[in-house]
Amino acid sequence: MNAVATYRYLGSSVLRPDGLALQTSGGPAANPRFFSGFLTTPRAAAAGLLAVAEVARTRYHRPVASASLDPVVTGSRDRLRFESFSGCCGVYARLDALPAGIDGDIVAHGTTNVDVNPPLREALARVGGIDPLHLSVGPDDLTVSTMDGTVVEKKVPLPARWLRGFAEVHVLAATFAPRAEISAAEAGAFLRRLPGASDRSVLWAVPAGRSLRLTARPVAGAVCLTGADRLAALRGMLRHAKTLRAYGPAVTAGSPPLPSTWELDTGELRLSLTLSPEPYRGFSGEGATLTALAGDDVVDDADLIGVLLSWDSTIEVDALSAAAGIDADRVRAALAQLGTAGRVGFDVAQGAYFHRVLPYDAGRAERDNPRLVGARALVDAHAVERDGAAATVRSGDQVYRVRSHPDGRYSCSCPWWAKHQGQRGPCKHALAVSIVDGSAERARS
Repeated sequence: MNAVATYRYLGSSVLRPDGLALQTSGGPAANPRFFSGFLTTPRAAAAGLLAVAEVARTRYHRPVASASLDPVVTGSRDRLRFESFSGCCGVYARLDALPAGIDGDIVAHGTTNVDVNPPLREALARVGGIDPLHLSVGPDDLTVSTMDGTVVEKKVPLPARWLRGFAEVHVLAATFAPRAEISAAEAGAFLRRLPGASDRSVLWAVPAGRSLRLTARPVAGAVCLTGADRLAALRGMLRHAKTLRAYGPAVTAGSPPLPSTWELDTGELRLSLTLSPEPYRGFSGEGATLTALAGDDVVDDADLIGVLLSWDSTIEVDALSAAAGIDADRVRAALAQLGTAGRVGFDVAQGAYFHRVLPYDAGRAERDNPRLVGARALVDAHAVERDGAAATVRSGDQVYRVRSHPDGRYSCSCPWWAKHQGQRGPCKHALAVSIVDGSAERARS
């Protein structure tokens, strides 16, 4: 996909003798300076930044030459967040510099993408225990003060696939809960026991005493871990961490492969890797947002919620619901819509959403989700006929049966559903029925 989101900068990013000058886009004023200060644990911060950059340049599925993609940095009131996706879009990495990890002022909310080329990676790799690491992000510079020289960093457009990945990850992560926590020492032993890149078995990590054990079968309380080599980026920061936490959705005996988040916590920093259910599945194609995006009011709600978003470190759904005068489910759907432009993320450690400053395009949701376009076309063509707990959907020359289940799920007789069994979001036929059902429910109320 060659579609990209384009940002305008005042100039190129440059690493000068006194630090890296990084251009920014967005924010409450044109190209604002949003942070200036030190990272209080420089060696750990450098290791975390290198991990996020390493994920951005790696393809875990069908590895090829290193990608050249830029991590995204956001400043919001009391913390900095650095984010990236792998070249295959199956791993989402984020480094959070928490209030205890920064010594400086975040004076505005801003987001930009950071070019991390080999000279900067080499400079970060040489940060020693007593070396200061100073960052200043503004209209003319993000200064990363190290002991190294100067390199000119060129900006690149933010790939559309990353925007789709941002939208999917935040919806999926909002269903996660903490499942396990082990010490850094136990985490080191656990990571060393993991299979290599050639092993793509579906594994499940289960708490066992002070550590984790791996099993081939899903059980309650387990966390899915497929393509375990994708956790390799955690190793560089492991020596600085206190704990490793694992997050995931609820697991039952019959669960299919599921996404998961693995997080190292130093106290000042949190480095997390969110893994797609299987290495060949990129987050940009998971379809988790489709049901939320299908509502009749979602675009108008997103316009309203977008105005209300502040630059606090977290977004409170109940507070937005009260301020907007709409219920919490509609707020979450609006956040999913805003997420199609990358404007919303989810922090599993806090169990809360957060805001990025990126342009919002209401039309992106449909451009990036052809199943949503197809479902709305079926509704407009009056192709859905309800019949109790089931519905008939006429799609071209084919007729499919869609059934609704007590838990709110839909199943369909189409080949897409037979292949994916709902693991990649609803098919267009099930989505069309959900749109019709939602319209009928609103009409009754």
